[in-house]
Amino acid sequence: MDRRQRKSRQAIFRAFTELLKQESYSKITVQQIIDLADVGRTTFYTHFETKDALLESFCVAIFEHVFSEDLNKEKTHDFSGGHDTKARVTHILYHLQEHITYLPGILSGDSDQVFMGYFKQHLGELFAKAVPKSESVPYDYLLNHIVNDFAETLRWWARHSSYLPEEISAFFFDTAPGLR
Repeated sequence: MDRRQRKSRQAIFRAFTELLKQESYSKITVQQIIDLADVGRTTFYTHFETKDALLESFCVAIFEHVFSEDLNKEKTHDFSGGHDTKARVTHILYHLQEHITYLPGILSGDSDQVFMGYFKQHLGELFAKAVPKSESVPYDYLLNHIVNDFAETLRWWARHSSYLPEEISAFFFDTAPGLR
């Protein structure tokens, strides 16, 4: 992708997130996105077949970085020395905090399934090795329970965004005993 294409794509993503701060995904139109991004309809459709394709691309872009294997020192946090599950979860929360202003717009209506689908897939990979062994509860049940618990934690945090990532992480781990 050349520089001009990257700029157009970034403008579309920026416009999309600005609109999500004001309305739910289902109420946003492609026309609103292209007007705010100041790109032509053809440019939009060159990058994305549909508004749903934009949402999917957006989720992939967010989660590729948020769930990166490398925990590097960043402006807002430094978990480069910690690779345990709690450090990874707190790292994820720091990145999601950057998106907290428009998460309620994504976590409503049709877009919720797409966003949560990607989110839960990545969470499953993250928690797969951290699920405690149990003789009384099947592994896949525990994994499913932990993934859904954390997904609901994000949904709750989007409505109560005054909490810091470390606090949300502590809430989650206090209610998920045995998670390694």
